[in-house]
Amino acid sequence: MKTRKISTAILLLMIAMTATAQCSFRNTAFKSGEFLSYNLYYNWKFVWVKAGTASMSTVESTYKGHKAYRSSLTTRGNKKVDNMFVLRDTLLCYSSTAMEPLYFRKGAREGKRYTVDELFYTYPNGKVNVRCHRQHNDGTHAWKTITPNSCVFDMMNIFMRARSFSSANWKKGHVVDFPIADGKGQAPARLRFNGTTKIKADNGKKYRCAELSYMEYEDRKWKEIVRFYVTDDHNHVPIRLDMFLKFGSAKAFLTNMKGLRNPITSEVK
Repeated sequence: MKTRKISTAILLLMIAMTATAQCSFRNTAFKSGEFLSYNLYYNWKFVWVKAGTASMSTVESTYKGHKAYRSSLTTRGNKKVDNMFVLRDTLLCYSSTAMEPLYFRKGAREGKRYTVDELFYTYPNGKVNVRCHRQHNDGTHAWKTITPNSCVFDMMNIFMRARSFSSANWKKGHVVDFPIADGKGQAPARLRFNGTTKIKADNGKKYRCAELSYMEYEDRKWKEIVRFYVTDDHNHVPIRLDMFLKFGSAKAFLTNMKGLRNPITSEVK
């Protein structure tokens, strides 16, 4: 599975900021010690089957001697569905306490393929510099450096940042464009706001959620990668994700959340 499709993206609500702003942003959505867990389901020949689990954690750590947030996302498929599609993804990112992207790593097993992407961010003289690394399935390595004129994000760092953004004034159909990066370099991405709805999680509770679509520009057209639903409160916790894959579709439903920064005010009867 493309890891961009899991989280969301998953999950990408922030307009790109200028390099001179040092790519900083306020964090109002999470704190150290947050833990989220999910059930994964895969659609195989029109039948939904339990495919595995996913978990995400955020803790305060250090990166090159400075305080930083360390966030990790792990997806694990079960053996029952391995003959359909092997799902073994691990994502890791570091961001400064001012929400500047610092590092990203994605290890993804997609069927029989295994690749690793890494991004190393620096900000010399107020400019953005990103060293991009990809380890291919055959063990070869490719390196590329990009120096964009505005801030660029990977899917994990933009997700952590985006949770502090508010869509309260957005109208249905509102679109936000931003740059996204991986081991191959930079590409355009887009977020579309689809309004609000009620979603039942796998913890048995219902939540009022903002519905958003994460899209990438492929073959000269915008393609929806993941549709996700986040709590319509200050936490913006992803409750459900609908992922559109090359080999079918998958869904993730929240099973548990703890260590939240803010009260959950989006729960409904």
